[in-house]
Amino acid sequence: MTPFDQQVSLKRCFSPLEAVVSSSASRLRSQVSPVKWLCSAAMIHRPFGAWLLKLPSRIPVWKQQQTEPAACPRAAGSRCSSHAACADSTDNFVRETEMECRVLSIQSHVVRGYVGNKSASFPLQVMGFEVDSINSVQFSNHTGYAHWKGQVLTADELHVLYEGIKLNNVNHYDYVLTGYTRDTSFLEMVVDIVQELKRANPNLVYVCDPVLGDHGSMYVPQNLYPVYKDKVVPVADIITPNQFEAELLTGKNISTEKDAVEVMDLLHNMGPDTVVITSSDLPPRLGDRFLVSLGSQRIVMPDGTSTTQRIRIEVPKVDAVFVGTGDLFAAMLLAWTHHYPTDLKTACEKTFSVMHHVIQRTISYAHEMAGPGRRPSPAQLELRMVQSKADIEDPAIVMEATVL
Repeated sequence: MTPFDQQVSLKRCFSPLEAVVSSSASRLRSQVSPVKWLCSAAMIHRPFGAWLLKLPSRIPVWKQQQTEPAACPRAAGSRCSSHAACADSTDNFVRETEMECRVLSIQSHVVRGYVGNKSASFPLQVMGFEVDSINSVQFSNHTGYAHWKGQVLTADELHVLYEGIKLNNVNHYDYVLTGYTRDTSFLEMVVDIVQELKRANPNLVYVCDPVLGDHGSMYVPQNLYPVYKDKVVPVADIITPNQFEAELLTGKNISTEKDAVEVMDLLHNMGPDTVVITSSDLPPRLGDRFLVSLGSQRIVMPDGTSTTQRIRIEVPKVDAVFVGTGDLFAAMLLAWTHHYPTDLKTACEKTFSVMHHVIQRTISYAHEMAGPGRRPSPAQLELRMVQSKADIEDPAIVMEATVL
């Protein structure tokens, strides 16, 4: 019997208890807290009391009001449309309600390992987000293994899934997150969905990793490039290209830090308010064992003027090939820019620190499993995601961004 079945049974069997609760509600409420009252009332029938004690999360949490009603901890600067009333004062009690932020994540899925939605969903849920996942592909494992099997979702099938959500009137989102895809019609359908969701919620934030290629070559079909440039980037709010992708989207090469700033400004002009170039070939100040990443955030002030914060951060290199790190990065940037919506420096320090901890834990485990002198296999290099839960929630800051 599920807890929900138990609730129905309780309603049928314990009507005397309900009568006691109903007739004594106002008197008891003025004397004791509702939690203590429920626990006392539960002693009338021990099976109900046992169920109540086993499932304390089903009891509303109340606090004695001292002065002002409690406020939602994320209310200031929050992007969540579902933030309606985070504190409700009733008869000297304040009921605490948790603000719900919901993400629609349209990415790939693997049965074994971490890539796409598998890389994004767990970390976002750990951070308190509700995640609705649409799997653009469903594979046995990522394609870096010797063998893989699976299915690919078509644009029509994506439309059918979204229509099902819409027919039930549950297509209300605060964020959309997308990553790798190889099909133009699928990508265009994603744009249509994002535009419709933004009409319903103008505050919706679209986080896009525009996966096109790296190190001078594309690893998606060429016809995806104009779709990203002309349709995807203009509706995106946060994008996470690498240097090659940023250059491709803007038509400008990056040879200096000044070039990178100009490229990020060009990307701002195309649509996104936040741009993070996740890796570049710029010379690191800390030595050859580091990569340079850059970020830029354009903020519109209440008077209509805008200000831009630009940052540079140097990230340690790791001698291994990981899959799913870009998906994890985009998810963590979504989470930390939510918590720090006007502080890109802190959001990036948190995001890159999470990445560092997860990667270090993964590479240590992989070398231990592979043994001395042996190169780790793709299976051994799967991200140690669950083992990194604490670092995802509250990362120790191990790298500091410089404001440009």
